[in-house]
Amino acid sequence: MLPCNVREDLDIPGGAIREMGLAALDLVVDYYEKMASAPVLYPTTSVALRRHLDGPLPTAGAPFEELLETVRDVVSKYSRRNGHPRFFGYVASPGAPVAAMGSLLAAAFNINVTGWRSGAAAAELELLCIRWLKEIVGFPTGSGGLLVSGGSMANFAALAAARSAKAPGNVARDGLSGGPRLRLYTSQEAHFSNRKAAAMLGIGSSNVREVPVDGNLRMDPAELDRLVREDLAAGHLPFCVVATAGTAGTGAVDPIGAIAAIARAHNLWLHVDAAYGGFAALAPSTRGYFEAIAEADSVALDPHKWLYLPVGTGCVLYRDPATARAAFSDNAEYIRVVGLQDAEAFAFWDYGPELSRPFRALDLWLLLKSVGVRALGEAIEENIACARYFASLVEASEDFEMLAPVDLSIFCFRYHPRGYTGDLNALNEQVLLKLQHGGSSYLSNASIRGAFALRGCVLNYRTTRRDMEILLEDVRKSCQ
Repeated sequence: MLPCNVREDLDIPGGAIREMGLAALDLVVDYYEKMASAPVLYPTTSVALRRHLDGPLPTAGAPFEELLETVRDVVSKYSRRNGHPRFFGYVASPGAPVAAMGSLLAAAFNINVTGWRSGAAAAELELLCIRWLKEIVGFPTGSGGLLVSGGSMANFAALAAARSAKAPGNVARDGLSGGPRLRLYTSQEAHFSNRKAAAMLGIGSSNVREVPVDGNLRMDPAELDRLVREDLAAGHLPFCVVATAGTAGTGAVDPIGAIAAIARAHNLWLHVDAAYGGFAALAPSTRGYFEAIAEADSVALDPHKWLYLPVGTGCVLYRDPATARAAFSDNAEYIRVVGLQDAEAFAFWDYGPELSRPFRALDLWLLLKSVGVRALGEAIEENIACARYFASLVEASEDFEMLAPVDLSIFCFRYHPRGYTGDLNALNEQVLLKLQHGGSSYLSNASIRGAFALRGCVLNYRTTRRDMEILLEDVRKSCQ
């Protein structure tokens, strides 16, 4: 029998690992140190990038130093810098150095956190982090939850639990029958992932009722009540309402307490999509928005947004974990837990859609332990203050106007020169494109009552009020 040889091209010796790590760490340090002085974005094209990256399937290995050059000169250079202090696009975290170290360690350990037996310490760390997140937003102590890939998956998991809890019969086993149509309610400003979840869960996107919003773009509770009563009269089955705590478009926070009262009156599951805004509960100026979140049946949170973690760490909380277990629990011999009981028999797969799960909690634990929630709350408060400061700059100008209130840290405005009678939407779209290609500041866009808005979100501990002034200067240059 031939001996089994260790493959040193895969099982790399310790000295070589150290050299690789130091070289990669130097690249990371250089990236962080030059973050603020580099452009937010280097314009490029697909053709140009493929010229750098394309090649045949490798049959032999290349030196790590050579590969790192491509990472530095192509991947890093020609990817948008979400950590730049004047990147205001979408709802994007800048990441944090301590979390980058956590991601390295988690990848090295490669723990598949399916349950307690798969990685006891990793599982306990995740359950601890869930307890901390519940405390941050004020969710009940007897509730449960787990980390997921992001807000879209958190919304999907919550709506799956709601469907199982409110649909007639055992929908997880038997599926949706030909009974009354399930009706799901969201505001007109809610995240599209709720509609996608309804489509994937067999509820149907046409059964998502969009509730009109008030003058501040928040769900109108009276309109919610009207739609629910209308659907009941038509023989449908209202089962769930989604309140948004920080819409992706404008950052509006729906009135959770008033919506909770209507949910109770009509026996609806209340899900709060707080993926963006939930951690603003740490900021004194916005804490009041979240006082009623404890009344929810489920909550979606994204630590990879306002806790500044790298992409891939979301969270779903369930008031009653048994409702999630009814939606997701299943059995197979190859996952049967043998010889363990109570907490040590715990399995995450019983509470969400994933079996294989990365060690997401390490980044979160390192951040919370190394920084503390006091400093995180101060950073969030400063982000909110920066957004409000920018709104004051716009309101003091003669050629710009705000299009929505600033509830959290998203601001929406547009260029509106005096006497202009042309197409303001087309004009502002041109301004946005010119700004994005300029490289100094970056905004995204939103539609507010048919108006094309220049939209920004402050979600970065590096951003200062001077950056808000520079942003307005950059936008004004793009108007010329």
